[in-house]
Order: sequence, then C-alpha cells, then structure tokens
Amino acid sequence: MSYSVKREKEDRPVKKLLRILLTLSVLLTGCASNSSVPTPGQVQNNPLDKEWTTILSEAKGTTVNFYMWGGDERTNTWVDAVVASSMLKEYGVKVNRVPMGPDEYLNKLIGEKQANKQEGSIDLVWINGENFRTARQANLLWGPFADKVPNYQNYVDKTAPDIANDFGFPVEGYEVPYGKAQFVFASDTTKVKNPPKSSAELLEWLKKHPGRFTYPELPDFTGSVFVRQLMYELCGGYQAFPYTEQVNKATLNKQLQPLWDYLGAAKGYLWRQGKTYPSSIAALHQLFADGEVDITMSYNPAIFSGMIEQGLLPNSVRTNLWNNGTIGNTHFLAIPFNAANKNGALALADFMLSPEAQLSKYEPKNWGDLISLDVNKLDPQSLKDLEGINPGIATLSTEELQTHRLPEISAAYIPVIEELWKEQVIQSGQ
Repeated sequence: MSYSVKREKEDRPVKKLLRILLTLSVLLTGCASNSSVPTPGQVQNNPLDKEWTTILSEAKGTTVNFYMWGGDERTNTWVDAVVASSMLKEYGVKVNRVPMGPDEYLNKLIGEKQANKQEGSIDLVWINGENFRTARQANLLWGPFADKVPNYQNYVDKTAPDIANDFGFPVEGYEVPYGKAQFVFASDTTKVKNPPKSSAELLEWLKKHPGRFTYPELPDFTGSVFVRQLMYELCGGYQAFPYTEQVNKATLNKQLQPLWDYLGAAKGYLWRQGKTYPSSIAALHQLFADGEVDITMSYNPAIFSGMIEQGLLPNSVRTNLWNNGTIGNTHFLAIPFNAANKNGALALADFMLSPEAQLSKYEPKNWGDLISLDVNKLDPQSLKDLEGINPGIATLSTEELQTHRLPEISAAYIPVIEELWKEQVIQSGQ
C-alpha cells in the first residue's frame, strides 16, 4: 500500500548561518531606529488603531500569503479547500498557501529586515517553539496583535500555560494558538501485538526485530521530539531541564550522555542499520505504509485515523503512548514585522480561531489537529458539534492523551540538542 505525499523542495539552511544572521539582525536593530518593529501609534494606518469592522472592510479583495510547512497533503488540502474557500466566501479574502519551512522563511525575513524592506511577501506564518523564540529575539514579528482578534478574545484561555508561553517563551500577544499536538506512536496490531511503551521496551523490541524501526533525521520536528522523548526517560525527565535562555553546549552534552549511549546501542538495529534516516516524517509514514518498518510516530494523535479513512493504512493500525507520558505542545500563527497585508492576516487568524474552522480541522478526515479553544467557552451548538465528532478508530481518547501529556522544555535547548545529535549520532559514527 502506498502513501503518496507531495513534498516541497527541501532546502535546509545551516543553523550556524541562521545564528550569524540573527546576531547581525539584533545588532542592526540596536543601531538603527528605523529597523525596529513598529509599535501601536508609531505608524499611520496601523490596524491596531482600527475598529474590527474597518479591518475586515479593508481586507476585502486582498490576498493573504500564508507561509506554512507543506509536508502533509491532508493539511495542505484542508487549507486550500476549507480555509481558502471560506475566507473568500465570508470575507472576500484570497488565501495563497506557500509551502515553506520555518528555517527558510526566517532566513527570508532576516534578509528583508537587513535590507529594511518595509513591505514583505509574507503575511502570516505557522510557527512555534525555537522558531518563535528566534523570530522574537530578532524582532521579526509584528504585534502584539492577539487581543485585537475577536475569536481569540471569545474562545481562548489566555492564562493556560501552553497558550501564554510557547516552549516556555512568553507569547505576549505576538502569536495566537492554531492547534495542539501530542506525540504518539502507531503500529499495525496484526504485526506488533505489544508495542513498546518505554525506552527500555523499545530497545528490547529493536533487538528482536532488527531493521523494523527508524525515526526522521533531525531537525525534522517529529524526529526531534522523538529524541527529546528518549531524553526525558533517560536523563531525568523534563524537570531536569529548567527554563533558560542560554544553554551551555558542553554541559548539556555531558547531561545527555545516557541518551547518546542509548542511541549508540540502538543504531545497529535500526532500518538500514542506522546508516541513513528518513528525511522527513512524511518519508517515515511512506516506509510504514509500504511495510518496510513496523512502527511510525506523529505529533498529530489523529493522523492515522484519517489515513485509515483515506485507505492509506489498514484499519488494524492503532496509536499508543508511553507509560510515563508523551510530549505535547501548542502551535501558533504569527504576523511578520513587514507583512504587507496585516488586515488580511488578522482576518485569516480570526477565522482560524473560529469554532467552525477549529472543529473542521479536528475532523480526522480533514486533518485531526487538536483544537486550541477552551471548550468551556464554546456555545452550546459548537459544543454539541464537537462531541459529535468521531476522532477515529485509531485515535486515543482525549482523557488518555491529557493524563499522559508532558510539557515541552524551553526553546533554547532544541537547536543545541539537534546540533549535538548530529555530532554524537551522525558524525561520530555511533
């Protein structure tokens, strides 16, 4: 059975280059006042100074360039069909989805900032974690705008820890929640009777089933969270990684030695003996669908139910969590500092937070992404509609997910862990 995935051209900028550009951007921001992010009242025709009805009126007839990861075909289809058609019908706004990963669009924004480009080509981005932290530190985002968005005011719990903070970094109104994710594993019950539910069980399973497991190469975000999942189990849990803005690489490397030992011990039992890794989560799903590996994984707990409905996977596939829990987080939408169509971006962000869009996104056949709204704030009809959605045959219950949900560590750790992984796992030959 083949899982067909349309993948955008991959162009992963070197993390070192991004850090250099970030440093230059910060220096330029400190030396040139005209490169700083405009604040309310500094710029004429600022949407934050307008009534919402005026924003919608001025957004009508415009195009919003929405930059987002494009590696999942169902997500792309949902945006192109449901979101784009609804925005055009309800607001007269055209949505242009641009498939581009955050490393690439952050480099683009940094370049535009250095060139003092006042009107850029990006209006709205899908972002979270270390990418949001990088963007905020380099003054690449416009805001704070969240309180201007009616559906954010009406339906979001602003005080929830994973809404107020993104991987521990304060949001402060510079993004609005788009959806929620939680890491899960998946396997075919006809092939894997008792799927491993801990790092120890996984290693034992690998030794009995060599070549039947792998994970995406970092910095793929699912491969990265898998490594952090192991890190939690082997290196003291998330409590061992307190919030910080600065990470000492050598100190962290020493703290992660149990992780490197584990990955070294497991490597020879991986698909292709760990000599190569799938380049993306889509590539891993392809291997799983083709029967080359027996276990896959995802940050989307409902994705496999959707794939079953589409006939891409057999209905014997089920998801599972590890006994000590799995990592969950929230993903967001943000507006770049030089977005040419801020009115349209605000309108699109508001629609994305509407019960209509959030419930549609939650449908497994559409996407299966967990909703970011506070269910206690939903109107009776929306709550009834939510309760009527079948999350799918392979999807765990909300209660089980919540009771096994672990928080993310602060964003500063992520790029350092990914860099160390390349050194310890790829370059060292482990």
